[in-house]
Amino acid sequence: MHETAHATGSRMRDGVRIVTDLEVRSSRLGLHGRADVVEFHRDGDAWRPYPVEYKKGRPGKGKDADDIQLCAQALCLEEMLNVAIAEGALFYGEARQRRIVTFDKILRQRTEEIALAVRRMLEAGQTPPPQEVAGCTSCSLHTWCMPQLSDEKASAYVKKLCEGRP
Repeated sequence: MHETAHATGSRMRDGVRIVTDLEVRSSRLGLHGRADVVEFHRDGDAWRPYPVEYKKGRPGKGKDADDIQLCAQALCLEEMLNVAIAEGALFYGEARQRRIVTFDKILRQRTEEIALAVRRMLEAGQTPPPQEVAGCTSCSLHTWCMPQLSDEKASAYVKKLCEGRP
C-alpha cells in the first residue's frame, strides 16, 4: 500500500490528478515533510488540492494524531499554493476505509499549537521521553524511536554505543 503512495509521480484517474510522495512545507510553522498522496480536483479553471494520508492499520479511537498529521499537510499546501483547503482524507489499509477529515478552526489551532511546541522543543535540543502505546509496532518510526526502552535502558544503550559496544 505505502509503496504506491511513496513512489514519486503523477497520474490522472477519472479527471483527478493524483500526485504521490509530494514534498510539502510551511515557513510560517517551520514544517516540512512529504504527503503520501495529494489529489488535485478541477474547480473551474483551477485545481483544488485534496491531501490523502495512507495508514497501514485501522482508525484509532479517541486519538487525533492522524487528523493532526493530515491537517499539517493541508496547512503546508495552503501556504505553498495560496489556496484554502477545507478537507482531506485518511485511508486505512487494513479496514480498506477512507475517512474524511474536515479542517475546522479547532483542528487547525491544535495542529499549529503542536507544530509550535515541537519547534520549541527542537530548538531547545529536547525530545520527549518515548511512550510505548498499542499502535507503536505499526509505526514506520518504531525502529528509531524504540519506545520499549525505559530511561534506564535507553541510557545504558547510548552508553554502550558511545563506548563502541552494541
